[in-house]
Amino acid sequence: MNSREIFLETMRFNKKVGPNKWEFGIWGATIERWYDEGLNKKNYPKIPTNIINTTASLYTAIWTRTWQKSRTLFEKIYNEPETEIKLPKGIALMSGGLYWPTQGFPLDKDVKEYFQFDSCQQVVCAEQFVCPNFKIKFLREDEKYIDYIDIDGATRRYSKSQQVLPGGLDWIVKDWDSWNKLKEERIRLDNIKERLPKNWDELVAEYKNRDYPLALGGYPNGLFGSLTHLIGYENLFFFYYDHPDLIKDMLDRLTDVWIALWEEIMSQVEIDACNIWEDVSSGKGSMISPAIFKEFLSPYYKKICDFVKSKGVNVIFVDTDGDCNELIPLFLESGVTGLYPMEVSAGMDIVAVRKKYPELQIMGGIPKSEIANGEKRIDEFLEPVEWMLKQGGFIPFGDHFIPPEVPWKEFKYYREKLNHIIDKTGK
Repeated sequence: MNSREIFLETMRFNKKVGPNKWEFGIWGATIERWYDEGLNKKNYPKIPTNIINTTASLYTAIWTRTWQKSRTLFEKIYNEPETEIKLPKGIALMSGGLYWPTQGFPLDKDVKEYFQFDSCQQVVCAEQFVCPNFKIKFLREDEKYIDYIDIDGATRRYSKSQQVLPGGLDWIVKDWDSWNKLKEERIRLDNIKERLPKNWDELVAEYKNRDYPLALGGYPNGLFGSLTHLIGYENLFFFYYDHPDLIKDMLDRLTDVWIALWEEIMSQVEIDACNIWEDVSSGKGSMISPAIFKEFLSPYYKKICDFVKSKGVNVIFVDTDGDCNELIPLFLESGVTGLYPMEVSAGMDIVAVRKKYPELQIMGGIPKSEIANGEKRIDEFLEPVEWMLKQGGFIPFGDHFIPPEVPWKEFKYYREKLNHIIDKTGK
């Protein structure tokens, strides 16, 4: 069975099929360590440097700009499809569990080959956010920071020392006037076909013959998540109370655009899943109350889920880090079918979740940082995986990107044992 077939059978709770061999992803600093410790460097990760759409290319400009000493060299590299430059510590490599392309992250090949991972799930190539994109503009640079405007219109600050995703400084939506302007210019309903790439016909031909799962959505598309990119986290929390009608108007338009675009896509391509990015949970629980969820998210989730299910898509995952225990029943009531990456350090227990919600599709749930604690601890936390696999609807992997404190030796032991457990499933 190929990666797509395995994924679909796993999500149908077929207990005779072992799930996909994937990891959520790997930090750039981690794979650099692994290369030093013995991983064969056959295909050093290449950063995609051309701007495709918001999902694929948000942060792309900063990953490449950081390492260029001159604007001329930056422009030359920027116009190449991908380039081999030293990985920033805070960039991540995609390894299947998190779809690709996303956020300018490279696709891992060397770890995939070593462990014979399945083909990475992909997100459909289309502009699902602001169209046209904003023009990238570098505003200020010194020895510590780069301030710039990204393709979603947000003004961000990148730390040269930390080399992680840039933090927000300013946001495009501040009030009704700025939202109406954005809606009129870049979140329209009369230019849906313009959201498809120029090579759409070629992509359709590839998609029809693919061996990997293909999903709608992806970062930063979500009913909470998208608003954090347009308004900012802190502002959004106030807007729920101070400007509820504005929030609902934004969600109305975003939902209508997604459904119209997805209708166009699914008239030509068979889709396997819908991935909705939220990050609505923190390490201590939900960032919003159940009442806010029910008023501002549930109606739109129901609309989206009803639509994609009417098209035969029965896998609707929400990507939210942190402790999402409180939100699981709310997501399920709204039509969502699955959640990931189930962060153990934030209090997520996949066995407890499975017993409470036997119908929930689950991905992740393995404590990534504890891999560094050696074979005995690895044996302990992999023990429940066998039970989980017998229940179906579960793809095990680290509960976020594998961090650089995990040595190659320990990761090899963990991954080889997990692969062995997967191979035994259904036999």
